[in-house]
Amino acid sequence: MALRILHVLSSNFFAGSVAYALQLAERQRADGHLVVMATDQTGLSDSCDCLPLPVSDRSLLQRFRNIRRLRSIIRDYDIGVVHAHSRAASWICHYALRGTRVPLISTIHGRQVKHSRLKSNDIYGEKVIAICPELVEQLATDLKMERSKLHCLPNPLDFEHLEPYRTTGVRNSGPPIISVVGRFNGPKGAHIAELVAEVFPGLLHQHPDLSIRLIGGEWESFPAKGKEAFDSLRSRFGERISYRGFTRQVLPLIAESTIVIGAGRVAMEALALGCTLFALGEACCHGIITRENLEAAIGSNFGDIRREAASFHPDCGAINRELVNCLNGAALGEIDRQKLVQVYDMAHIMPQIIAIYGAALMGKLSPSPIPVLMYHRVPDTPIDTKHRTFVTKQNFEKHLIFFARRGLQAITFQDYLAFATGTRPPQKFPRKPFILTFDDGYADNFTNALPLTRAYGFRGVLFLLGDFTAKGNFWDRGEDVEANRLMTSEQKKAFVAAGWEIGAHTMTHPHLTQIPDEELRYELCESRRKLEEELETSVISCAYPFGTHDERVRSCIKECGFTFGIATDTGGTVIEDDRFAIFRVNMFPEESFFSLYKKTSSWYRAYYRRKRGK
Repeated sequence: MALRILHVLSSNFFAGSVAYALQLAERQRADGHLVVMATDQTGLSDSCDCLPLPVSDRSLLQRFRNIRRLRSIIRDYDIGVVHAHSRAASWICHYALRGTRVPLISTIHGRQVKHSRLKSNDIYGEKVIAICPELVEQLATDLKMERSKLHCLPNPLDFEHLEPYRTTGVRNSGPPIISVVGRFNGPKGAHIAELVAEVFPGLLHQHPDLSIRLIGGEWESFPAKGKEAFDSLRSRFGERISYRGFTRQVLPLIAESTIVIGAGRVAMEALALGCTLFALGEACCHGIITRENLEAAIGSNFGDIRREAASFHPDCGAINRELVNCLNGAALGEIDRQKLVQVYDMAHIMPQIIAIYGAALMGKLSPSPIPVLMYHRVPDTPIDTKHRTFVTKQNFEKHLIFFARRGLQAITFQDYLAFATGTRPPQKFPRKPFILTFDDGYADNFTNALPLTRAYGFRGVLFLLGDFTAKGNFWDRGEDVEANRLMTSEQKKAFVAAGWEIGAHTMTHPHLTQIPDEELRYELCESRRKLEEELETSVISCAYPFGTHDERVRSCIKECGFTFGIATDTGGTVIEDDRFAIFRVNMFPEESFFSLYKKTSSWYRAYYRRKRGK
């Protein structure tokens, strides 16, 4: 799996968005992807190519130059996915990518105001990552972004990297230290100025052993009120209050603090290091974070983002009381570290970001629905079955002739995933893709379907039971036993040798929505394990027996390691609407030229939904 990724960002000062982009880029590079960064600062990364691009210069002339430069970078590095990390970056990327098959993903780190000259949300690209739930709601409500393109993923943390700072015992056990960490400009700077002027004088006076450290950049933009108060405190208390400036080595300073005041990424890191956190951000104040208010704080990125655009002024009296109680040893209770890992762990978030890239990439490569056809038996002559799930050998050959003449090219879900993950170049994606699937593994698939598909140059996906002792269809009662005979192991292996994909169809073909959790997990996980073991092939897809599935089933299939869940006549319009509810259309004995044309047309899925009200 190797994508060619370009990160574009403003980095005229080191904000949380820069740390986020840098962390993503370097982790993706370590995972084997080709990663390039285009930003204001060269040398931002030691492991990725970092190309100069004055993203922060928003003059019209420079924007056009940036667009031209981006096009050159995309061409020279054969970029497959572009990830923008600011509105300025999204704007130039949007225009640079026009007319290409390269998708744009934007991560949005703060509230967005609808610009009077911005006619749509298209500048943000095919997919948008919002870093907290409150921001998702603001984008959906104020900017009218489609929820289908919005993904809520927080700034990730590398808990393994943080562990040494948490366990070395550097946390201060002597005189207390309050560290205020963040930028000193904008609303955040104004709020810190309030603390310096209104809260810190009393704290320093009441606690003679207390030290306060201000850590962060943009001091030149710090409000005059804050600077004057800081100078006054320095004259009264000397080194007990200090300004440390910006540093990349902030983790040791956080780890030794008694209380950390901050928001956003600073807050996440403080909690991950086991520090007491006072969450004060641009939009609100959550105060000391406890088990009780952790969820709400996560929702606002620890005070930085609220859905509503309301003015916020910190209540200095309340802040003072809370900090005094904490310094006096008030019991706070421990934060649930497992909750933090569950929400912020990079090992959990990074695969989701790569999946978003894949979805955006496939939206560009295949914007129209890919027909997915469902076959069962291919007998020599018609059989007596109430379900009509067969196509005779003669008619099946007519289907294949039709597909060939229409110029359809068969792919598998493994092929699809290879394009989505960058393993196969986008230029190789077929112009008219479709997917042939066969359920259950009937013997006539080997004797009739396999030779015909070979003759006409098609491959497909064969969904098999994990129970290799099953000799025939035992779930449909009262039907022709011989027609329902299943393949032997050797016959199944012939499909693998012919380049077919093998998918799971559970162990015993039950209605998955009607069985208990333990049995559900066995049916899905064990079938995948058995098929991979017996047939020595990778199994990434599973077809739901009888087409029945619900949220519980889809959740379990993900846990069992599948990448795709295949339904029958339910699911999204395109595969990326929901990879675990992929729509298939039944193929019946009496298919006509027109029905074949209809069922292999990109418009059929929308037509089917309208006709049946689904």
